[in-house]
Amino acid sequence: MTRILHVLDHSLPLHSGYTFRTRAILRAQMAQGWNVRGVTGRRHLAEGPDVETIDGLTFHRTPGDITPGQGIIREWREIGALADATDAVTREWKPHLIHAHSPVLNAIAALRVARRHGLPFVYEIRAFWEDAAVGNGTGTESSTKYWLTKQLESRAVRASDAVIVICQGLKDDLISRGVDPAKITVSPNGVDMDMFGTPVPPDPALRHSLGLDNADVVGFIGSFYDYEGLDDLIAAMPMLLALRPTAKLLLVGGGPREEALRAQAAASPVADHIVFVGRVPHDQVENYYSLVDVLAYPRKAMRLTELVTPLKPLEAMAQGRLVAASCVGGHRELIEDGVTGTLFPPDDPKGIADALDRMFADRGNWDARRAVARRFVERERNWASNVMRYEPVYHRLLSDNRAARAA
Repeated sequence: MTRILHVLDHSLPLHSGYTFRTRAILRAQMAQGWNVRGVTGRRHLAEGPDVETIDGLTFHRTPGDITPGQGIIREWREIGALADATDAVTREWKPHLIHAHSPVLNAIAALRVARRHGLPFVYEIRAFWEDAAVGNGTGTESSTKYWLTKQLESRAVRASDAVIVICQGLKDDLISRGVDPAKITVSPNGVDMDMFGTPVPPDPALRHSLGLDNADVVGFIGSFYDYEGLDDLIAAMPMLLALRPTAKLLLVGGGPREEALRAQAAASPVADHIVFVGRVPHDQVENYYSLVDVLAYPRKAMRLTELVTPLKPLEAMAQGRLVAASCVGGHRELIEDGVTGTLFPPDDPKGIADALDRMFADRGNWDARRAVARRFVERERNWASNVMRYEPVYHRLLSDNRAARAA
């Protein structure tokens, strides 16, 4: 049985788009008969044993905490610790192939081990680390660190035996850096239909407790990062209320911008129409999806959002919810305006309000639009089929590796 070792930033039991994609990949690969494990770096901050099995998936942890010190020195120590942990798992478990997932620190650590043991190496990029830092507000495009990280990213891609990216935007960017297109495979974000494919009916008690009875509900369920543009969504609410007095905004989740967003909402003239829920257990998320008429994703226009496709709109489509999103590149790869969702201008609260008002005025077509969007997810963004994109890549690398060893 083919053994694949995945090298990761973090994993379950932590909840994020990153961990849910990892879960989907590993579970789907197991269903194909492959033997898979993961090893996480020091940025996996959840407490737990050194080897942990969650949801049938086995993860090995890198011992130690994130070490203090200057950024580059600290990150070099993290690379060394993850390389040591990956090497220990490789010696014990003897994988046939190592598959590292961004950020690039993981690729550098895992590549070191793969070359030491003569194993094929795959690098999967979910976002460029330098752009993620800008999107999270921890970096700038003009900084030396941004330039250096981009160089490390390009170097890791060139050294890899194969590269996986989650969307066409990332592939196009790598090609512009001189990477051979034949080396790059797109494995897009998808939905585990076993988890999200059966919407639950709305809970009247939950709806009442949140003050959503008889409301036109706009919702966001996810992490509160600056690039998500939730400040624009809150700013749009007074204009939406002027057009649609029964509208309410439901915000489920948390993150770095939560405090600022709560303060903005409290100062809004329509504060009583904005409801914060906070973080909820993942097994309860469907209950909140069921209360929302339109899921809104007002991502800001920047390099990160132009290149990277998010997961949440696909989950909303699988749940039979309507989707409205800003017209940035990552959304355009997922949403056909007027067909699988509605696109509005980014960084434009009035544009958000107008688009949402038009959607609520078009209730007669909602069932048809929901059905089209769900069929799109079932047909093109279902992990049961998406995982097959890995198979030819693995097969080619393993065959080449066996031939090289035999020579």
